[in-house]
Amino acid sequence: MWTINDVLDSNTRKFSDKEAFVQDDRRLSWGQLGENVRQRAAWLQQQGVGKGDKIAIHGRNSTTWIEAFFAVLKCGGVAVPVNHKLAAAEVEYILADSDSSLWLVDSSLFEELGLDPKDTGIRTFALDTDKEVTGLDPMGFGTETDFRSVDVSADDLAELLYTSGTTGRPKGCMHSHETALLAGIGPGMVWGTGMNDRILMAMPIWHSAPLNNQLLGALYVGATVVLMREYEPVKFLETVQNERCTIFFGAPIAYVMPVQVVEDFEAFDLSSVHAWLYGGGPIDADTAKLLSAKYKSERFYQIYGMTETGPTGTALYPHEQQTKAGSIGKIAVNGCDMRLVNENREDARPGEVGEIWLRAQSMMLGYYKLPEASQKAFEDGWYRTGDLARIDGDGYLFIVDRAKDMIVTGGENVYSKEVEDVLINCPGVNEVAVIGLPHKDWGETVVAVIVTDRSSPIDEEAITSYCKDKLARYKIPRSIQVVDSIPRTPTGKVMKFKVRETFG
Repeated sequence: MWTINDVLDSNTRKFSDKEAFVQDDRRLSWGQLGENVRQRAAWLQQQGVGKGDKIAIHGRNSTTWIEAFFAVLKCGGVAVPVNHKLAAAEVEYILADSDSSLWLVDSSLFEELGLDPKDTGIRTFALDTDKEVTGLDPMGFGTETDFRSVDVSADDLAELLYTSGTTGRPKGCMHSHETALLAGIGPGMVWGTGMNDRILMAMPIWHSAPLNNQLLGALYVGATVVLMREYEPVKFLETVQNERCTIFFGAPIAYVMPVQVVEDFEAFDLSSVHAWLYGGGPIDADTAKLLSAKYKSERFYQIYGMTETGPTGTALYPHEQQTKAGSIGKIAVNGCDMRLVNENREDARPGEVGEIWLRAQSMMLGYYKLPEASQKAFEDGWYRTGDLARIDGDGYLFIVDRAKDMIVTGGENVYSKEVEDVLINCPGVNEVAVIGLPHKDWGETVVAVIVTDRSSPIDEEAITSYCKDKLARYKIPRSIQVVDSIPRTPTGKVMKFKVRETFG
């Protein structure tokens, strides 16, 4: 199979003058992108980057981010995308755990984090030239003639994508050129990505879905990607209209918010879009009907998957949006297979709850430096998602819980253990249980249930303030509930279902 580098080189030749990426006033053809990537790769080689080296790419959506990503792969390196919403301590952990030898970061993020490269031990360069930061040189260009070709194969590691785990520490999902490309090809067949599409990328590019489903899906067919640095409701509508975008992926809130806050919503022409994709949470029947009316389209798809699988998983198709609202679908997408397994290790029957197991051609190679966790994640070749679902009489799956206690808020994943590990060290907190409760707009909201030290009581503001430099904003609890005790099993484990019953 071809590598990501092979596909880019092919596009450079086939679609030399065709628009590849758009960001505000900047427009790059595939030919220009190929030239920039070779020059960026030559510069990386001048910095000592070679095959297998991990390079952290930390920024908001931009053509420079994309150039850096492809340049790292062209050198035979491994791209380590970093969530731009993380706090300093979280970034430091990923930089260290990934063994990154270079940190390419937006200058504004670098200043916000307040990290000293001397403390991280990693050479650091600015992804952008938007502002000058003392001691931070920009990522540069070499010359194409300076670039030394590197032998890269499809099974070589291409990406290290970090996703939070039940232990509270992020785990690096290893994806090869092959698995990453297949994550773009298989799901893209569901909604029909083609060379004439203009894909709007407004969700963060470091997420596996925008990166692999959208970016690499577009790469494979030679489509155009329109970038928004960050999502904003009015800008989103303007971009769809002005750039005649045809495909968009976002969390449910990305669709609901414009309807709620943009007064002249109806004035925007969104008719160019043939596929409205959403994931990270369900949309109920009433909201599905509202969105269909407001967006004047029935072409909505719910996408279910996770970083470990590419992401690849299932889809709820347009004709099912209202009759099976809230479901993740009934069959796996192209290149993927699915089972719903009950506690007896048998396929669940209608009405039963089971765990979703997936097997996909885009499956990760494993978790970086975590062989035991990698082994435990699979059973008989199937990836155990930890998501529990109920199957109805028609074979459709409805998520009922997350065995791994993951909270999905506004499309962002939050693991309760990660938040609990921070809160338990907050002065005055004796016990803590973090849960996700349903939220109409955001899918779920983070709620902390705590037992305080009565000798030194603390308030909600103090807890929020304590979390600010330790957790990304979306992980900080939006509600603090103080209780006398937290329900536990005889062995001392917190009974999360009891906590949810009390506060849900």
